Amino acid sequence: MRLFLIVIYLTLAFLQISIAQTKLLTMEDAIISQKIQLSPAKLKQLMWIKGTNNYTYVETIDSIEVLILGEADNQKKLLKTLISLTELNEAIAKYRLKALKSFPQIKWKNASNFTFETEKKLFVYDLKSKLLSIESIRDFGEDAENMDVAANTNYVAFTIKNNLFIFDGKENLIVTNDANENIVNGKSVHREEFGIVKGTFWSPTGNLLAYYRMDQTMVADYPIIDWTARPAKNNAIKYPMAGDPSHEVTIPIYNVSNGKTTFLKTGEPKEQYLTNITWSPDEQSIYIAVLNRDQNILKLNSYSVITGLFERTLFEEKDEKYVEPKQAIVFLPKTPNQFIWQSARDGYNHLYLYDTSGKLIKQLTKGNWVVTNFAGFDEKGITAFYTSTSEGPCTRNFYSLDIKKEKIIKITSGDGTHTSLLNSNGKYIIDNFQSTQVPREIAIYHIREQRKEIIKISENPLKEYKLGQLKLLKLKSENGDDLYCRIIKPMDFDSTKKYPVIVYLYGGPGVQLINETWNGGGDLWLQYMAERGYIVFSLDNRGSANRGKAFEQATFQHLGNVEMKDQLVGINYLKNLKYVDQSRMGVFGWSFGGFMTTTLMTQQPNLFKVAVAGGPVIDWSYYEIMYTERYMDTPQANPTGYNETKLLNYVDNLKGKLMLIHGTDDNVVVLQHSLLFLKAAVEKGKQVDFFVYPGHEHNVLGKDRVHLFNKITDYFTQNL
Repeated sequence: MRLFLIVIYLTLAFLQISIAQTKLLTMEDAIISQKIQLSPAKLKQLMWIKGTNNYTYVETIDSIEVLILGEADNQKKLLKTLISLTELNEAIAKYRLKALKSFPQIKWKNASNFTFETEKKLFVYDLKSKLLSIESIRDFGEDAENMDVAANTNYVAFTIKNNLFIFDGKENLIVTNDANENIVNGKSVHREEFGIVKGTFWSPTGNLLAYYRMDQTMVADYPIIDWTARPAKNNAIKYPMAGDPSHEVTIPIYNVSNGKTTFLKTGEPKEQYLTNITWSPDEQSIYIAVLNRDQNILKLNSYSVITGLFERTLFEEKDEKYVEPKQAIVFLPKTPNQFIWQSARDGYNHLYLYDTSGKLIKQLTKGNWVVTNFAGFDEKGITAFYTSTSEGPCTRNFYSLDIKKEKIIKITSGDGTHTSLLNSNGKYIIDNFQSTQVPREIAIYHIREQRKEIIKISENPLKEYKLGQLKLLKLKSENGDDLYCRIIKPMDFDSTKKYPVIVYLYGGPGVQLINETWNGGGDLWLQYMAERGYIVFSLDNRGSANRGKAFEQATFQHLGNVEMKDQLVGINYLKNLKYVDQSRMGVFGWSFGGFMTTTLMTQQPNLFKVAVAGGPVIDWSYYEIMYTERYMDTPQANPTGYNETKLLNYVDNLKGKLMLIHGTDDNVVVLQHSLLFLKAAVEKGKQVDFFVYPGHEHNVLGKDRVHLFNKITDYFTQNL
């Protein structure tokens, strides 16, 4: 009888699953909803309160957003509601302001006060007194951009057009007043390479501001045409192409108290890269990683804040190919004359301990794996924390490191990806875990006790959808390197049938497609295609990220060649699967992936029947200096490499159906790439399809992205 009941239960469960998993993804689901409704649920604004063991997040309860407080030390795991959106709006109404539609982005000043902005006003809410007050009026002007708030003074640096200003709580201070629009202040430089994402850097006390000043008068103008104007007009940009003159950067320091500016004497040559700016804890020095234009010699220099004069070179890093600094130095909290530096000098990105004289004290981490993120220290400054790939290239785990004893402890566990946020005293982390099997698990880890408390488990947002079968696998390159892959088999897969294939690729530096995370690192359009009967395959070739210097530098001076060899390993694997229809294989990629797609179509013309190349690089001599010269050198120094990878040389080989797609306003891979390819195709008598997205830059975003992927899907459906 018991066995009979178990059989009935299992049968009903199977039927329930079968009935539940009947929905198919729409294109809107795959492109728009995947980021919201069909993404594993998160906790909004999940953060630590600085100086405490408490954390907060925003949750919707009975259709009202509320701010929730959790206490990591609380053994009873009780949660407190601090304030609801309704209560916050009641407080705002007293100032005759519009009601907020959702909970504002908050920042914690201390354990009882948080700030937020609305209608150009900065408010502070006191949880103890339950009073809301205006901290400052922040009217920077409608054209203000790049706002950067000093933590201790609340001064706000911002830019309007090409000039820099500071709001000191009372008025807007004019920091720069350059009439020439090609002198740009306070914005990111070097086209956001080398980890650069902004152009202003407040000192620890918030009274001094270092900023980038970029002179690009010597850089050639490049036309970006506004086709909506009548007649069309040219909105030219400065675009330094490989081998041409580059912009010149300097670093001034502005003193808010006296209005004086001091320029750092960073010296010659002017065509150099100033990266990873860091203030010393005492504000007497600024540290800059200075990289030569060839990108093979790095000097970590210090400069006097008072005089701007060069003080010393702490150390140099040289490489016969390239050095790629991405992380600023981090000072130890209790030892201000020591800092941690990240470097791949031994072949993998690791942590090194230095003092401010430039003496290497010791290498802190070592192994055939990379540190992917440095998280910080405990309150005593004796333990450091980081995330790494030491369990495998596709995984991420969180570790503690006793700096003195050099003892490493693994904090998180599980085959997957941990994204961890350390609290200010180093006792706890908020950990966000995902794997191919786990949509999302959020937990509080007690570091010393090595235990965790789960605070959120997300349901599978795709449980009602009938999806393809996803699997991660590993192949070998010609020289024995592991090549990680993702394959999605079609819905209702039948090994006795033959299926068409779509290879989705990127293949370029700085990107890793395959991860032990939800959907294996892929997006829902890949599943959308699997639902419609395609095998979808991706492979991370040599040159892709987080695999160590030898793996990543294998493509040096010949972008596309080694990558193509590795992609062929994956393609040959597919061709040997009995259920793959070798006559119906397609390939799709964007940006570097568009370059790789076009490379495969023109240099391996018998492999693919159909291809879509979005925003493709066609000739590396037409791409920007900072990226291209790192991996290819200049066209003058490496003419053979540029000629070998110039896809215009191979247009005559094209056999299959190829569609190029480009945004008319692309300021990354300029439209000229695709136009040159089309011109060569006409000259060679080759038919190529072409589609442009007016007004879009390098990526087609917003509602038009649905149109884009319908266009791509239709092209494969009609031709494959």
